[in-house]
Amino acid sequence: IATLENISPQVLKQIEESLAEELQAVLSGQVTEIGGPKRVADILNMTGRSTERAILEKLDGHDPEIAENIRNMMFTFADISRLTDREIQLVLREVDTKDLAVALKGAGPEIQDRVFSNVSERVGQMIREEMEFSGPVRLSDVEEVQLRIVQTVRQLEEAGQITVTRGETQDVYV
Repeated sequence: IATLENISPQVLKQIEESLAEELQAVLSGQVTEIGGPKRVADILNMTGRSTERAILEKLDGHDPEIAENIRNMMFTFADISRLTDREIQLVLREVDTKDLAVALKGAGPEIQDRVFSNVSERVGQMIREEMEFSGPVRLSDVEEVQLRIVQTVRQLEEAGQITVTRGETQDVYV
C-alpha cells in the first residue's frame, strides 16, 4: 500500500478506516498475523468495490503475482455458498460437471448442500456418482479445480452477471 501513487482521497479514507479496524483487532489480541497477502485481502474485503479495484490495479502494475494471490484469498471456493441461488446456477452453467465433482470432494457440507440444491436431481446424482467412483484425488488437484471455478466466479462478477459479497455483510434481498 505504501508504494502506491495517486490514489483518490475517498480511497485513502476507506483504507484508513479499514486499517484502524485491523489495528484495533491486533491490539486487542484478536489477530496474531499482522502482514502478508492474506491480511491485505482481509483489509480489501472491508473496503468498497472501487477502493478494492483501484488498489488491485496498482498492485497489478507493481507485482502481478501478489495481486493475483490477494484476489485468490479475497474470494474462496467456500464463499460460493454466500451467492444467491440464481448466481450459483449461473456459475454452475459455466463449470464442467467433472470439475465440479472434483471441487466438491474437498468442500465442506455447506457448499455441497448449496450446490446440490441448485441442480436438478439427475445432475446431482451424476455429480455424486462421479465423486464416489473417481476414488481419492490429490488435494492439490482439488484446489486447482476449485481455483478455476473461483476464477469463473470472478469473470462473471466482472461481466456484471453476479455480485460477490465480501466481508461479513448480511445483506437482505427483497
